Amino acid sequence: MAIRHQLIERTPEQVWAVLADPRRYHEWVVGVAGSASSKGEWPRLGADLVYQVALGPWKGHGRTVVRRSEAPHLLELEADSGPFGSARIALEVRPWGEQDSGVIIDEHPLRGAAGSLHNVVVDAFLQLRHRSMLKRLADVVEKRTPRDREPLHTVK
Repeated sequence: MAIRHQLIERTPEQVWAVLADPRRYHEWVVGVAGSASSKGEWPRLGADLVYQVALGPWKGHGRTVVRRSEAPHLLELEADSGPFGSARIALEVRPWGEQDSGVIIDEHPLRGAAGSLHNVVVDAFLQLRHRSMLKRLADVVEKRTPRDREPLHTVK
């Protein structure tokens, strides 16, 4: 299991506005290109996104399904990367003071090769991936919403 955290200098609602935008998914998720909604209204339970997965020279198609969504604090996903299997990815957005958020990502394999080959080396890779992914999320959120503005859409 790989767990990592990141301070994002925006409110949980501002972070959620990016997490809830299916067109932005590929901007912060490492190894994903060209995300698009496939079924349902992202990020509602059961909604999914499709995208291209790129791991080194290998390219394939991926799909991520929302398994739990509690705006603006919790988003749990199941990411299916074809032959690599699927993983549970949980993002928790906690208020940190009045204007910031602590974002925690927790990922572990569920099915397929990812589950059967899971070990400390895979966890080390995931830690590196999460470091990059959370940094990218912070960059997208902080550039998208200046400190003095509210989110572009509100959480329902």
